[in-house]
Amino acid sequence: MKVIILGAGQGKRLLPLTAEVPKALLDIGGRSLIARQIDALAGCGLEEFVVVIGYAAGRMEEEVARIARTKGVAIRTIHNPFYGVADNLASCWMARGELRGDCLLINGDTLFEPAIARRLLDAPAAPITLTIDRKPRYDDDDMKVVTEGDALRAVGKKLVDGVNGESIGFSRFQGEGAAVFVAELERTMRTKEGTSLWYLSAMNRLAGSGAGVRVVSIEGLDWGELDFAADLAPARALAAAWQERDRTANVA
Repeated sequence: MKVIILGAGQGKRLLPLTAEVPKALLDIGGRSLIARQIDALAGCGLEEFVVVIGYAAGRMEEEVARIARTKGVAIRTIHNPFYGVADNLASCWMARGELRGDCLLINGDTLFEPAIARRLLDAPAAPITLTIDRKPRYDDDDMKVVTEGDALRAVGKKLVDGVNGESIGFSRFQGEGAAVFVAELERTMRTKEGTSLWYLSAMNRLAGSGAGVRVVSIEGLDWGELDFAADLAPARALAAAWQERDRTANVA
């Protein structure tokens, strides 16, 4: 199974931390965010990665080459020259040739423990499966979802009615699911607002079309997003807690 990581953006809301590096390269407990992502996924047996790059592309290429050498995995890059004027739906569109068969798609700013990847990989078969978390309240910046059982009914930041979860930016495609998603990417990119949309806008259209988009909850597992400078300390605290847990397990 192939993994596609969307890492083209700068992360302007994290300035000045991202003045010279994209947020995927920010240091999280001694390792870059993207290194932690690939390490978690490689620990689940995944060996083929495609990273969409854009801002500070040379530094991203250096880092993924280093990760490929040290982890013994295959990593290719796709350059998105539109990263400064388009949102991540365009990055998905640039990677549409890689979205085939069984694959995973993840945002480059999502920090997650390996158990989340395993839960997604072990989820019941479905053309498209979206990982979600649940909490008592959701804010304006959350990518909110409406679900019915394990079926996705809607996803978007502006949802109000019926919200009962949030997407963590991590999806699985099986069978014809990737082809269905790519077809919707193509349709959405042809609209006048296409370049300004998140790829989950295409997922939202599919959720309302009967395309069989399912969800899997990762409630109880640890993850975080790097959107603002205030997110960095909690992310580093998570990484430190995981490191201590692993150290304790190894001692035991």
